Amino acid sequence: MRMVDLIQKKRDGYNLTAQEIHWMIQNYTQSKIPDYQMSAFAMAVFFQGMCDRESIDLTQAMIESGKQISLGQIQGIKVDKHSTGGVGDTTTLVLAPLVCACGAPVAKMSGRGLGYTGGTIDKLESVPGFHTELTNEQFIQLVNTNQIAIIGQSTELTPADKKLYSLRDVTATVDSIPLIASSIMSKKIAAGADAIVLDVKVGSGTFMKTVKDARSLARLMVAIGKGVGKDTVAILSDMSQPLGNAIGNALEVREAIATLQGKGPEDLRQLCFVLGAHMLILSKQANTIKEAEQMLAKAISSGKALEKFQQFISAQGGDASIVDHPEKLPVAKYVYGIRTKRSGYIHKILPESVGMAAIMLGAGRKTKQSLIDLSVGLVLQKKVGDFVSKGETWIQVFSQNSENPEIDALLSDSLLIDSSPIQKGNPFIYEFIQ
Repeated sequence: MRMVDLIQKKRDGYNLTAQEIHWMIQNYTQSKIPDYQMSAFAMAVFFQGMCDRESIDLTQAMIESGKQISLGQIQGIKVDKHSTGGVGDTTTLVLAPLVCACGAPVAKMSGRGLGYTGGTIDKLESVPGFHTELTNEQFIQLVNTNQIAIIGQSTELTPADKKLYSLRDVTATVDSIPLIASSIMSKKIAAGADAIVLDVKVGSGTFMKTVKDARSLARLMVAIGKGVGKDTVAILSDMSQPLGNAIGNALEVREAIATLQGKGPEDLRQLCFVLGAHMLILSKQANTIKEAEQMLAKAISSGKALEKFQQFISAQGGDASIVDHPEKLPVAKYVYGIRTKRSGYIHKILPESVGMAAIMLGAGRKTKQSLIDLSVGLVLQKKVGDFVSKGETWIQVFSQNSENPEIDALLSDSLLIDSSPIQKGNPFIYEFIQ
């Protein structure tokens, strides 16, 4: 078998066999296939696509390229959640304690991530003392005892995906639905989940700009999950404006606490209830969406979800008193507001621009080597559809500098105000795919 023949085969629009895909991934992982040939293959996939069976085989091959985590010693059905990312995506911090308060075990591997803010691990490390360096034995024990633990992603999982993603990033082949789907699903499946709930974002603040593209990605990821024997469902949710109000690591921890107290932003609460309901159904804790949502509401109103959050923080070395004393979280040196230049109704808040402002403040990483400032970020005071008066603060800036003219200009340009009223946001949940 020769790599050049597989490149040509895919270039000409033919489907690869399972044997060919496994051979290719195995040899690429072992550096027997050079980057320039895999780059050519990735570009061929970008233009010709892959059928579902090829995508399933590619995912399975990447899973088998490295270590696979077994969560069999953890009692119950383990359901994982994955979001395709966006601006202000605080859902894991809320969902993990909320769902486990309803009886579903949460054994989650999370990353640090590139992007507008840090990953879940970065956000949690805003809490003094919190750590994710657990042995597999400690991880399993914590989940069996408390029904919740979160650790950092193992470097031994899916090495083929890591190599291929780095290559895609510099060869303009990131935006390929089969390659995106196999990348996401290989990591989720290798991490040992029994079932997977996918939150596929739609809108200008994510890489799936249209419902059509998001639906294609969601449908393929569900097909891959089911193809390897995992119960998988997907929800298409809106990212045409930032989710919730907070964008920034410590700021998002504060918002997660407020949401668990029943005081968080309505869009974040709504999304967590939708995702959480499907997680409870897949974990056999509820039979219907209505029943699951009632369980989630009770977990918040009774204070049990917040107690689980405190228990989770404390068990992993963190200072659980931050719930009552959020001032113990990292605090930026300066806080100021960006004011509106006219009165009217907010028609758009461009999430990409807001996210870029967060990166410029230091809340996110431009490269893997970038250092994150856990204290900085942004907090929205207004959302799409709200009326604002001229000179009113619509977003707060948390910064280490008293002046940020470039950031301020970027934020001002991200806001579109018109005199005519507008319905508040798009349909927040577009579609459910299973």
